[in-house]
Amino acid sequence: MSNVINTTAGYVDPATGTVTAFSGANTLAPEMKTYYDTELLVNARPEMVHAQFGRQQTIPQGRGKVIEWRKFNTLENAGQLTEGVIPDGQKLGVSSITDEVAQYGTYVSVSDQLALTAVDPVILEANTELAASAGRTRDELIRNDIISGTSVIYARKNGTTDVTSRASLDATCKLTADTVNRAATFLKKNHAPTIDGCYVAIIHPSVAYDLRSDPAWLDAHKYAGPNEIFDGEIGKLHGVRFVETTQAKVLKGEGCPSGLAVYCTLILGKDAYGTVDVNGGGLEMIIHPKHEAGGPLDQYSTIGYKLMTNGAKILYEDRMVRVESCGAYSATDEAN
Repeated sequence: MSNVINTTAGYVDPATGTVTAFSGANTLAPEMKTYYDTELLVNARPEMVHAQFGRQQTIPQGRGKVIEWRKFNTLENAGQLTEGVIPDGQKLGVSSITDEVAQYGTYVSVSDQLALTAVDPVILEANTELAASAGRTRDELIRNDIISGTSVIYARKNGTTDVTSRASLDATCKLTADTVNRAATFLKKNHAPTIDGCYVAIIHPSVAYDLRSDPAWLDAHKYAGPNEIFDGEIGKLHGVRFVETTQAKVLKGEGCPSGLAVYCTLILGKDAYGTVDVNGGGLEMIIHPKHEAGGPLDQYSTIGYKLMTNGAKILYEDRMVRVESCGAYSATDEAN
């Protein structure tokens, strides 16, 4: 019997089990390769949902960077007429809201040697990651603008005790069916028009976890039928359709209860906010191969994107309300 067994870890004496490590020329280490999977892993992506509920406008080319929305003031109801007497007419009034677009963009550079020798298609994968970056950029610009609305409802402590500030929230201030009902009632009382027959809420998964346990909750698949389902839609409650995304705003730190994350659930009516781009200035992916970008020796390529947008502008404060709450994951979730 042989007094040595060649193994992946060294040379083993079969009688004693003693392992002699590889050394010098006596090694099988070159045979111990890391298996390379040619199927690349795909990075996790958040759901980009904020743009789909805004009033979308486009500025024509050559018409500047500022857009103006106008609306006529509401007229008073008619009074009783006196026979033969001409009543006073009402005065018309118009208010306007303006916003300006700006350009955003980023890129990466890839050397000719990296593109030639890397085992993965670097330029193709860089393009994929840049596309994801573009989606997050636009989505977060919209979100950060619309969470600044002045209408806010705070979840009650243990579902019963009113809260009047963000800092006064605690771990028992979870989003409940009653809080959703309060928000929907707020919009109804302000005559906020619905979106396809319902109001829409943009909710974080941690908040949805608390809300799904309510017996009044209805999963989206139970009512989908002929209705069109929004991107990310998970269910409905009290006439509010819920769209779930990790992009829903989470606050933590200054102004929040100590050590707890505060979740901002936006509940929206139709045209509550507006989004703007410039005709021809939307998302553009730009690839310059090495013979264009790489200098006198064609040493690198560039891949990038740019877009022009205003983020978002709140058009009707009374058509949206922000519900602030804590929840089961408030102690561990981080701000975004």
